[in-house]
Amino acid sequence: MTETVPLDPVADARDEGRPAPDGLRYAQCWEDADVLVEGLDVQPGDTCLSIASAGDNALALLTQDPARVVAVDTSAAQLACLALRVAAYRRLEHGELLELIGSRPSTRRAALYDRCRTALNEGAHRFWDAHPAWVERGIGAVGRFERYFRVFRRWVLPWIHSDEAVRRLLAGGAPDERRRFYEEHWDHWRWRAAFRVFFSRAVMSALGREPDFFEHVEGPIADRLLDRARYALTALDPADNPYLQWILTGRHRSARPRALRREHFETIRARLDRLTWVHASLEDYLERQDANTIDRFNLSDVFEYVAEPDYHRMLGQLARVGRPGGRLAYWNLFVPRSRPASMADRLVPRPERAEALHARDRAFFYGNFVLEEVAA
Repeated sequence: MTETVPLDPVADARDEGRPAPDGLRYAQCWEDADVLVEGLDVQPGDTCLSIASAGDNALALLTQDPARVVAVDTSAAQLACLALRVAAYRRLEHGELLELIGSRPSTRRAALYDRCRTALNEGAHRFWDAHPAWVERGIGAVGRFERYFRVFRRWVLPWIHSDEAVRRLLAGGAPDERRRFYEEHWDHWRWRAAFRVFFSRAVMSALGREPDFFEHVEGPIADRLLDRARYALTALDPADNPYLQWILTGRHRSARPRALRREHFETIRARLDRLTWVHASLEDYLERQDANTIDRFNLSDVFEYVAEPDYHRMLGQLARVGRPGGRLAYWNLFVPRSRPASMADRLVPRPERAEALHARDRAFFYGNFVLEEVAA
């Protein structure tokens, strides 16, 4: 049975005390879906619970043949993103989907949206009808976080590096070549100075993420992000990094996130009826669920924004709802979160596996990746 709730983005934004456009924080998922899928190890027939965000990673879970994926989000604007993606998989072909998202240039996004519109519920089409300029720009480009990166691309990056330098970086190459290019051509004083300013807590709070998202963050953040960027630009291959490519170019040039790859398009389209979404907080949703009913949990970085006692309480709910052997996956950005010793009998951490996957994580700004299993 579908458990969707009618979307009302205006009421949702009012509840948050923000104008409706700011209700859309993320127009894409900024966690590496390949890391997620491999970490969760979804088995055929599993029931999965996912933070919805923009919907990409909930859709990516369908590539693993689960019986059901439930996407949960407190934001109706975020659920409108997921709803439009589902409609696009139903009504468009793969190349057209990429155009609508913004992965490829397009002059016909309004027409593509019109083909999807009749597959949307009332709340979702009201949301997107109210933002035709967002559709024209590409629906993956219009969240607060993506607009932040657009400011960086347009006003900061040209002062740091030429278009040719960006192309050379994104061409990748052998590890030694990448490291040498970074050290000799990319990592100069303008890069470090501009990076530290633009990705500081003050600028990020003003342009990229709401200030209250930093409530539990301690210490400066820019140098931590600069170290993670250095790793992504040298140890990992930029030619295979869709997240980096979008940040620097506003497109997916030679790589795409899992849900947008051609080889997964028909599989996802065939399994859309297994996906439902719910307008609720994670905590409220868990309270309504029976014990031992969910196998896999994509928790994004949701614990970044809650106080430690609330995090522990939510972990307890997850352990109650999860089936024995079920698996939780989540990211830490700046706030360290991992299972407390008091829950050793309920959740089992898998740090070696998590660290190995984090070393390959192309969404490079996260401090670490956490895997935990529900105790048998």
